[in-house]
Amino acid sequence: MKLVKLTSLSLLSAMLAFGGASAQEKTVKIATEGAYAPWNFTGAGGKLEGFEIDLANDLCARMKVKCEIVAQDWDGIIPALQAKKYDAIMAGMTITDKRKEAIEFSVPYADTPSVFLVAKDSPLAKMPGTGQTLNLGTQQAAAEKAIEDLKPLLKGKTIGVQGSTIQANFADKYLKGMADVREYKTTEQHDLDLAAGRIDAVFAGAAQIIGTLEKPEFKDYGVVGPSLTGGVLGAGIAAGLRKEDKELKKALDEAIQAAIKDGTVKTLSMKWFKTDIAPQG
Repeated sequence: MKLVKLTSLSLLSAMLAFGGASAQEKTVKIATEGAYAPWNFTGAGGKLEGFEIDLANDLCARMKVKCEIVAQDWDGIIPALQAKKYDAIMAGMTITDKRKEAIEFSVPYADTPSVFLVAKDSPLAKMPGTGQTLNLGTQQAAAEKAIEDLKPLLKGKTIGVQGSTIQANFADKYLKGMADVREYKTTEQHDLDLAAGRIDAVFAGAAQIIGTLEKPEFKDYGVVGPSLTGGVLGAGIAAGLRKEDKELKKALDEAIQAAIKDGTVKTLSMKWFKTDIAPQG
């Protein structure tokens, strides 16, 4: 990706603090899952690709550091950060209060709701609330009313979610004891079970589902029900960092804000998701 010229004095100051004159010789090691298309995935020849791979390289260029991106299983991604196996996480990770107890976050670089994906001929295709976007934080009463309206249809159905995610937290809080919630190691696994008819729906991030719907086997599937954000579903997607790495956080924050401001995040969003997932406001 083309090296972006620094234009922000504050970003320059952050980088001087981060590494001084030798900053351009430093390496920032970033972990990603490598199994969460189109955010990040393993392409031909084992090469990591996706929105976050392109964005990570852009951010490293702005910070004048070498970028080393490695794959790490999702369920061990925070412990390995704490064990200093790498410096940061960029893996579609949403900011939540629970995660903030263990790690620090950069400013958000993306924001996307969570939605249900079902077969078009499924009884769940008639799920109410389709087309609405509701925030469980700022519109709690309306959002929880919409969830209650879903329950008669979801009762007894099997819903797939990826384990240790905000979607799993949502299912535990709102669907437990009503639907059969099945947790998977990766989103690819619950997509396969949905296509095979072994589950009735998946609940996942809308941007990830965009990639799923591009696959030929999902031509007869669609997104239904309300698009939900906030509350247990977190406060945007950001880079995860160790709490003590304050200079790296400062440098990343400045680089992310610059990439949002100059339209780079939007451009990469349109490339990988065909919609703008840059944080608004």
